[in-house]
Amino acid sequence: MPIAPRLRWYLDLHGVDYEVIPHPPSSTSAETARNASIPLDRLAKPVVVEDELGYLMVVVPASRRVDLERLSEEMQRDLELANERELIALFPDCERGAVPPLGSAYRIPTVYDDSIAELPEVCFEAGDHEDVVRMRGDVFVRLLEGSRHGRFSVPNDR
Repeated sequence: MPIAPRLRWYLDLHGVDYEVIPHPPSSTSAETARNASIPLDRLAKPVVVEDELGYLMVVVPASRRVDLERLSEEMQRDLELANERELIALFPDCERGAVPPLGSAYRIPTVYDDSIAELPEVCFEAGDHEDVVRMRGDVFVRLLEGSRHGRFSVPNDR
């Protein structure tokens, strides 16, 4: 599966230029970046959180992690990670763990860390563990237009 159907539809709907890069199978963000020969900080990863108001997709560079306490404070919500079963239902055309970081394609409100907007190029999972989508950073941010953003990530400890 080279690219999730809904993701392809969304990107084509917005008329953006992008490239799909195949790579050997991977199971983690670090492995995806290594296998696709891209810097870890240019790989955008989504983290889906939730509370009684619903789901929220948080987009951060794969070299960073979401500071859930800071995010909850900034959003004035009591957010926690969504569970795996919920993610399978929310992203039916994606393999588990290969969700693209464009929540609006799946009707999920999105917030992004400001560090994403500083990237000259952004790559992300295409819906499987063998392909990434690559596009200019300003194009990716344009796809996030209207989303809230702020500083709520910290460097990975690993």
